[in-house]
Amino acid sequence: MKDLFEEKKIKLEETANDIRESIIEMLVTAGSGHTAGPLGMADIFTVLYFHTLKHDSKNPFWEDRDRLVLSNGHICPVLYATMAYAGYFPKEELLTLRKFSSRLQGHPHRDYLSMLETSSGPLGSGLSQAVGMALADKIDIKDGQRRIYCLMSDGELDEGQSWEAVMLAGKNKLHNLVAVVDRNNIQIDGFTEDIMPLESLSDKWRAFNWHVIEIDGHNMEEIADAFEMSKTIFEKPTVIIAHTIPGKGVKEFERDYRWHGKPPSPKEAEQALKELRTLGGKIKSEHE
Repeated sequence: MKDLFEEKKIKLEETANDIRESIIEMLVTAGSGHTAGPLGMADIFTVLYFHTLKHDSKNPFWEDRDRLVLSNGHICPVLYATMAYAGYFPKEELLTLRKFSSRLQGHPHRDYLSMLETSSGPLGSGLSQAVGMALADKIDIKDGQRRIYCLMSDGELDEGQSWEAVMLAGKNKLHNLVAVVDRNNIQIDGFTEDIMPLESLSDKWRAFNWHVIEIDGHNMEEIADAFEMSKTIFEKPTVIIAHTIPGKGVKEFERDYRWHGKPPSPKEAEQALKELRTLGGKIKSEHE
């Protein structure tokens, strides 16, 4: 992967930073929404849509596309922004987030945006949906033609349904399924280890017959390598536990659970955009 990333890494980093800027602009315009999770997951979404996923923005219903299920639907600003940058719809539409009649609802909704794979909102249900897709492909002898990716929060692992899905996927050895857990250690009420401790999280997944990969969720090479490695696992599903910083890129927001579910004010957004644009300039200068 290193040869590839010598050429591509800078572009991915620039795109992720642009996506973070769009997230801030979307949230401040909407006046509501979630800040910490979307900023924290921008790097992973960037690698998925611009390197890993088999997809076609000009043909979004292509039968053999990979499927992406967003279980923690509240971080949809990062999904919408990444899709716009990937060409699924105009970037200008991002500023309609959470507006009446907008296709970009506060949680992903297929009745509004039909190119989504699922509607989401109730935490804990996404992995069950992804397991169903992976099982269907296995039954239809299509499990080698595409992969199912399910992005999850760590907080939603408080939900029993999540573990039922984990158990079923392990039992059926769904090697075409990849779960990505955003291990940012926060949820709406506080830090995960105070609310409902999850550790040792990797051991829990291994106990249910999953292949576990732990990564720095902001390292482009590690992210891409993890997705590539998952394609070499044929006897079980893979979970990527991505250690991320909630609010990544904006110092005031980083690691503060209070930013889980609130948008920035105009003044806070102005400062956040200033930081991100400075960071964008630094990314470019470091690679020139």
